[in-house]
Parts: sequence; C-alpha cells; structure tokens
Amino acid sequence: MIHPNIPLAERMRPHNLDQYYGQKHLVGPDGILRRYIEGGVIPSMILWGPPGVGKTTLANIIANQMKVPFVALSAINSGVKDIREVIDQAKKRQGTVLFIDEIHRFNKSQQDALLGAVEKGTVTLVGATTENPSFEVISALLSRCQVYILKHLTKDELIELVDKALEQDEWMRHRNVKIQEYEALLTISGGDARKLLNLLEIVAEGVQGDEVIVTNELVKQVAQQNIVMYDKSGEMHYDLVSAMIKSIRGSDPNAAVYWLARMIEGGEDPKFIARRLLIASSEDIGLANSNALLMATSCFQAVQMIGYPEAQIILSQCTVYLATSPKSNATYMAIKNARQMVQQTGNLPVPLHIRNAPTKLMKEIGYGNNYKYAHDYEGNFVEQEFMPDGLNNTTFYEPGNNGREVEMRKQLQAQWGKKYKY
Repeated sequence: MIHPNIPLAERMRPHNLDQYYGQKHLVGPDGILRRYIEGGVIPSMILWGPPGVGKTTLANIIANQMKVPFVALSAINSGVKDIREVIDQAKKRQGTVLFIDEIHRFNKSQQDALLGAVEKGTVTLVGATTENPSFEVISALLSRCQVYILKHLTKDELIELVDKALEQDEWMRHRNVKIQEYEALLTISGGDARKLLNLLEIVAEGVQGDEVIVTNELVKQVAQQNIVMYDKSGEMHYDLVSAMIKSIRGSDPNAAVYWLARMIEGGEDPKFIARRLLIASSEDIGLANSNALLMATSCFQAVQMIGYPEAQIILSQCTVYLATSPKSNATYMAIKNARQMVQQTGNLPVPLHIRNAPTKLMKEIGYGNNYKYAHDYEGNFVEQEFMPDGLNNTTFYEPGNNGREVEMRKQLQAQWGKKYKY
C-alpha cells in the first residue's frame, strides 16, 4: 500500500465533538463550549493552550457543526488587507466565523482592524494562541472575547489516541503496528497530540518488514535521526525555555546562556524570554535576593524599548545574574500551600477583630473590636491572631537556607515564638 502524503495527525483530525479528545471541561457533556455549539450561537473567543491540544481542530468543529461560513487566517502571513477583505465578504453573509491561528503574532494595528467587526457581530472571532492573551492581545479586543484555556491531554487520552490511530487509519493497519512500550512516544511528544501521531508514523515508516513493534529504544533512535529545527511556535519553544529556566534554577550560568543563545538564534520573541526570566526571579530566587525581581523587571522593560539585536545583551546580563544569585522557592511554595489550604477549607470567615468596620452597625456587631494597632506597640509588633478559626498556628511560609532568609527566620522566631514553629 502506498503511503499517503497527508500526515497521520491530519488524517486523524476529528470532525465533530464526539470524536474530539481532551478538554472535557469545555466540550464534555456539561462543557460550556458544547452548549454554545449545540445551541447554534458562539461568542467571539480566544483559545489559549500549548501546541497540539486541539485549538485548530476545535475551531474547525465549530464551523462544521454549526454549518456557518468559515475563514481561516494565519497571523504569520496575513495582514490588515487580508482582514479587511474577510470583513467585507462577511458583511454579505451572516454568521461568518473568522479563525486566526497564532493571533498573538498580530501587531496592534492588525488587532485594531478586527475590533469593529467583532463588536458589531460582522464576524465571530476564534483566535488561537500559545501565549498568555493578557500580554499579547490588546485589551480592547480581549474585552470583546471569552478566553478559554485548553490543557495538555492526559496520558490516558494520548494512549487512547494512539490506539485509535492504529485501529482506524488504513495505512497504520497495513503496516501492522503494535505498541510494546508507550513511554518514549509520550515523553518525546510532550503532551502534543499532533507531534505524538506524527512521531508514531515516522517510526512506522522507518521499520522494514511486515510488522512494526514499537519500543522505547526504537522511538528514541528514530527521534534522534529526525531532530527538527527550532520552531518558536512549536514544542521546542517550550523545551528550550524550560532548559534555560532549569539551568538558572541549578545555578549554571554557562548552560543558561547557551539555551538563551539557542532561542535567540531561532528568532524567539525577546519579550517571551524576558517574561520567563521575570517569573524565575520570583519563583526560584525570591527573597534570597530581592534585587533579582528588580533586575528581571528592568530587563523586561528594556527589551520592550530596544528589541533585537541589542536586547540579547540585556537578556544575557539578566540570565547570568539570576543563575548566579542565591536560590529560594520559599515564597512560591508559600502561595502554593496557602491555595491548597483554601481549596480544602473553603471560605472561612474573617475573624471579627480584623474585619473592616466602616459603618456604625458593623462596629456595634463587633467588627474591628479588640484589634491591636501594631504601630502603637514597641518594635511595631504585637502578637494577635490573624488566621481564621481552624487554621490557627498553620505555617505556609518556610524561610529558605540563605543569608537573607536565615535572618528573616530569626526575626519571625523572636516575634512569634512557638506559634508558627520557626
């Protein structure tokens, strides 16, 4: 049987919601998007999620199931002229869905060109992005759209997708492919369904004989022989920035700068890199060196003003500074632990003595009673209870083992004694 020219991921692309994998929170039986689609009316929306989770597929399904005019543009090769042509055509036919892939790549003037048509309902916009729309989509357009977050497919969903491809695709059945081990397929594809299916097909193509037995070793060999160039809209976009951040976390400035250089050479958006450095400055360094956040903030602002090629110098300076700074994830863990506690315990009432009491009635029923104003006491501190009942003495913040936070631990011990077990 002759191998088809269309990639396996495209051959397996779902055409309706029942064939769609993942995103149960959006398209499952009670999903908000399923209700919209089955009701025949959808709002303009931004689909935000990593590569290969079904953003484009979902847009196509919307058009197919609602049976409306559907126009697709890519922000990589479309401009204001293309947008205006689509809008002019949409005025002649109601219900046009305009899908814009990688909408974060549109500049302000291109996004501005969409505003009127979206606001008037001339087109229903469905934008897809791998980047946080809060940063990349102008606020005027964002306010006119619902934002839906698409998640990585689960391990079980990815395995089910592979098994379905082996069962339903004619060429894969002809090659008699059997999966002995899934781990390498899943790890290398990194949750990207498109990459997973195409990797599976490459493996099947590379084996001689009447049967293909897929093992971890076979997948690794094939993957190494088919390494692709850096794609700033694809999986390496995430792999390389992950490598840079892990190198910073591991205090290796040489590796961190190497991965930074890989991204710069690949044409990565300098604002994307600067944002990740900003996150790392707080997540991995935090109070061990409070200047790290200031450095990363200044880096982001400078990169916005300057751009390439000079921005590479600023990015390098910030990267090396963060990599050589003392490390602490104490504040990151503090908010993570506190949020877990909130999810477990719900909305516990604020103790009366620290509630706001702007009215006479509130004061009469005890709001603000017995509150001790810290500045009235020696050292601007007095021990009192700030936690809700049930969480007394609960510790969320554990100072790290670095010079600054060792001093902070001593201060907390002196102030709170045994209450928080510092």
